[in-house]
Amino acid sequence: MQTILKKAENFVLKSLNENLKSAFVYHTFNHTQFVVSKINEIIKNENLTDDEKEIVLLAGWFHDIGYTFDKAKHEDHSITIAEEFLTKEGYDINKTKQIAACINATKLNETPSSLLQEILCDADFAHLASKNYDKLANQLREEFENIGCGTYTNIEWMKENIAVFKQHKYYTKFAILNWNIPKNENLISIKKELKKATKKAEQKAISENRSERSIDTLFRVTLKNHLTLSDIADTKANILLSVNAIIISMALSNLIPKFDNPTNHFLIYPTIIFVLFSVVSMVLSVIATRPSVTSGKFTKEDVENKKVNLLFFGNFHKMKLEEFEAALNVVMNDKEYLYASMTKDLYFLGKVLDRKYKILRWTYTIFMVGIITSVIAFAISYNIFSF
Repeated sequence: MQTILKKAENFVLKSLNENLKSAFVYHTFNHTQFVVSKINEIIKNENLTDDEKEIVLLAGWFHDIGYTFDKAKHEDHSITIAEEFLTKEGYDINKTKQIAACINATKLNETPSSLLQEILCDADFAHLASKNYDKLANQLREEFENIGCGTYTNIEWMKENIAVFKQHKYYTKFAILNWNIPKNENLISIKKELKKATKKAEQKAISENRSERSIDTLFRVTLKNHLTLSDIADTKANILLSVNAIIISMALSNLIPKFDNPTNHFLIYPTIIFVLFSVVSMVLSVIATRPSVTSGKFTKEDVENKKVNLLFFGNFHKMKLEEFEAALNVVMNDKEYLYASMTKDLYFLGKVLDRKYKILRWTYTIFMVGIITSVIAFAISYNIFSF
C-alpha cells in the first residue's frame, strides 16, 4: 500500500509543480497534503480495511489534480488523470472505480453514497473548521479573482462564506464530533465581522451622503450668490444707463438750443464735457451687460474628454435635442464629470462677474469724475465769460 501511495504523492507533487498555473493559489499541493492529512485523521477512527484506506487516500491525492488541466469540470479531469496513472501502475480496476467514485462525490451538489466518499468529502471541507480559516479563505478568494470566478468586496465575500457554511454538513462521526464545533466558531466569527463591516459601510454611506449633500448645498448657495451678484451688477448698469440717458436728453433739449444766444456761449464747453462723460458712462454700462456669443456646439470627443460644460446654455444652444440628451446622460452618470461641470460653471460665472464689476467700477468712476469736471467747467466758464 505504501508503495502506490508514495508513487501517487510524487506524481501529484511533480504534476502540480510543473503544470498548475500560478493563478491557483489555493488548490495547490499544500491543499492536497492538507486533505490527505485530514483523511488520515478520520480513518484512524474508522474501522477500515487496508484496501479501503488505500482507496480513500489515493482519492485524496488525486481529487484536485484536474486543476492542472482546466478549472471547469476539474473533478472529471482528476478522475481521468487518476485512472491513467493507476492503469500504468497495474492497479486493480475495481479499486480504481471506487477511487473515481470518491473523487466524483466531491462535486458540488453531489451527495456521497459510501463511507469512503463521505471521508473524502469531509476532508475536502475540513478547512471550514481550521484555525487558519481566514488565511485559507483569503487564498481561495484571491484564486477566484485570478481565474475569473468573481471579484468580491469584503462584505460580499463574508456573505458568500456564510452561505457555504450554512449549506455544508459533515458526514462521518469523527468530523461531526471534532469539526462541527470549530466550524460553528468560525461561522460565528464571520458573522461578527460581517456585522461590523456592514455597520461601518452604512456609516460610510451616511457620511458620503452627508458629504454629497454638503457639496450640493455648497454649489447651490454659491450659484445663488453669483446670480444675485450678477443681478445687482445688471441693476447698477441699468441705473447708470437711465441716469445718463436722462442727462443727455436734458442736455439736448434744454442746453443746446441756448447756444444760439451769444450770452450763453459759456455753456458750450461744460455741456460738451458733461455729454461726453455721460456717453462714455453709457457705453461702459452697455459693455458691462452685453452678453458674450459662444459657438453653441460641441462634439462627442468633447464629452468623452470631459472638455465641455453642458450646464451653460451657450455651449449647446445650437445642438439637436437628441445629441444634448445623450451628452447630458453621460454627465449625470459620471459624478466626477458632473461636479467638474458645476465647478467650471461657477468659475466662469465668477469670471463674468469679475469683468462686470471691473467695468462698472470704471463706469461709476468716470461718471463721478464727469459730474465733478462738468460742474467745475460750468463754474469756470461762467466766471470767464461773465467778466
